[in-house]
Amino acid sequence: MNEQSMQRLEYHTVKEQLRSYAVSYLGQQQIDSLVPMTNISRIRQALAETEEALGLIRHGASVPIPSLSGIENIMNLLGTGYLFTEQDLMHLLQFLRSCTQLMKYMQSKRDIAPNVSAYASSMYSLDSLREEIERCIYLGRITDHASKDLLKARKQVQVIEERLKKKLDTLLSKHRAILQDQLVTRRGDRYCLPVQKEFRKLLKGAVLDESASGQTVFIEPDEIASLQMELSLHRTVEQREEMKILSELTQLADQYEYELRVNTDTVGMYDFLFAKARYALSYQGRSVHLVNNGILQLRSARHPLVNFMVPLDFHIGDSFKSLIITGPNTGGKTLCLKTIGLLTLMAQSGLLVPVGEGSQLSVFEQLSVDIGDGQSLEHALSTFSAHIKNMIEILKAAGPSTLILIDEMASGTDPGEGTGLSIALLEEIYLRQATVVATTHFSEIKNFAAAANGFENARMEFDTDSLKPLYRLTIGEAGQSYAFAIALKLGIPSYIIDRSKEVTAKSQRPEGSAAAYGPSSIQMQSEIQPIAQAETEGHSLDTDSYNKDNDASSSGDVIHGNHDREDFRDHLLDTPLSNDEEKHPVRQLQIGDRVYIPYMNEGGIIAEPEDAKGQLTVLVRGKKLKIAKKRLKLHIPGEELYPDNYDFDIVFESKENRKKRKQMSKKHVPGLTIEMPSDET
Repeated sequence: MNEQSMQRLEYHTVKEQLRSYAVSYLGQQQIDSLVPMTNISRIRQALAETEEALGLIRHGASVPIPSLSGIENIMNLLGTGYLFTEQDLMHLLQFLRSCTQLMKYMQSKRDIAPNVSAYASSMYSLDSLREEIERCIYLGRITDHASKDLLKARKQVQVIEERLKKKLDTLLSKHRAILQDQLVTRRGDRYCLPVQKEFRKLLKGAVLDESASGQTVFIEPDEIASLQMELSLHRTVEQREEMKILSELTQLADQYEYELRVNTDTVGMYDFLFAKARYALSYQGRSVHLVNNGILQLRSARHPLVNFMVPLDFHIGDSFKSLIITGPNTGGKTLCLKTIGLLTLMAQSGLLVPVGEGSQLSVFEQLSVDIGDGQSLEHALSTFSAHIKNMIEILKAAGPSTLILIDEMASGTDPGEGTGLSIALLEEIYLRQATVVATTHFSEIKNFAAAANGFENARMEFDTDSLKPLYRLTIGEAGQSYAFAIALKLGIPSYIIDRSKEVTAKSQRPEGSAAAYGPSSIQMQSEIQPIAQAETEGHSLDTDSYNKDNDASSSGDVIHGNHDREDFRDHLLDTPLSNDEEKHPVRQLQIGDRVYIPYMNEGGIIAEPEDAKGQLTVLVRGKKLKIAKKRLKLHIPGEELYPDNYDFDIVFESKENRKKRKQMSKKHVPGLTIEMPSDET
């Protein structure tokens, strides 16, 4: 499986959540190495085991999984010559006892959980090792009866300690006056008396230590020196016997290294199985019917990482292998893709999935995903470039056993080219017999899916009254973005929405051209007239004054930005016109008339009258062009655009030149010249 695709589908987040349900280091290791399988028999076996484990938990059974606390260290040191301590052997003893309990439990569950209980049949009871540790170790201490020599040495130690105690009691009473405290103390493993410093010479013996203040010295009286020496010898014998017993127990454990590894591995497997079961219980997972023919049937499916989700009903692979999903933004299209992909990965990993009864998943050898733009500042990739790189990798893997999930086809580039490229890619994927689910906003792709064999449309439902997505998928119907409904509901004027629909309809015609996006003459006049009127009255139209006037007439429906003369001129001349809007009767063209130039698909303003050659000067995108009269068509007469006696220098001359002309009319300005653009033909 593609690692990047699994990352985009948040497969690793699922593994992290699953890991929190494991209680042993071996169970966690099993989860860390978990990957989707492609062998359908192995997947079915894994799902059956997980389902059985879930059944045991649901029946209220407390599964006695042994603790592996301290076992990792023991297993790492087996056979290395390391001498196990009493604490190590206590951990091993507890593990062996728990293994026996687990084996008995699984034996009793063979009828209701045959797959799960079968693992316990491979475990070893290791009674001889367990009994020997029990005989020699108790509560973390080697017992007296672990060996005869140990018992003998400990008895000798006990006898000498009794003699020492009596002798020390006598010395305490005898030297009471010179002692700092009426008690026997120890320095290391030797008994001594705390004597006041000034009386140290009154007690014969060896000074073993001195207090921090120097006021007390700790003296071993000569009268007990020989007993202490004898006690040290017997303690050495005791320690030697204890080391011998620990060595024998360690060697015995080394002999059962293989059996111990089988037991620990089996316990790790059980921890892994019941972690999967407990995780499935948290999101109400269940097993699904598995096939390998590419047919998916999901009923009431949910995303395991999303708490609140409208259940998804989905199918693909029977009458169609390619599904195109459309619908509004935030309508659930991407979540739909992620749910399909993640549930597929989970099922192929032996994990139960949150679906309704009767659901079916297909096993895929490859799962390729293009979700998210994949942009990287480090690699400076654009959205479109990232999509293309993803599609290249997808095409490399595409085959009959490949599931492909693509989010927002044709995004990040020119819609026309993007849709064409997307349709070509979909055709190629179809020819390679891969299963593909893709989302898009573009009608061309929807239309293609509606007409092409093996393709089908689907839509995410949307409530236009509440402006809320319903997150329900309907297969067999194409959806829409609902941009117009949302815009209208949020306050965009209805006439703008109507015009938007008109432009959209024209742009979607097969023979449509750039002319479809030109503004209507009604819109042009409604915008031009207030601006021209403002110019003739000697002031420019700023945001505040125009909005205030416009608010009074249209109740705040239209919001205009700042317009100066150049802004208006650029807006007017940059807008292409359509032949369909040529409604005016033919008449002599005059300065100020707005004309349409068909061969250029451009609009312009007549700047100078017709010359002797039958050419007029037309201002097009800031340049004056000489164009034959027969090549021009009247669009809007100048009298409809401008008031009487309108100063056309406002349109035909730059603000800088007009400013210079005004200065020169008042006085001579040395070096000041006015540059006029040259006419072009």
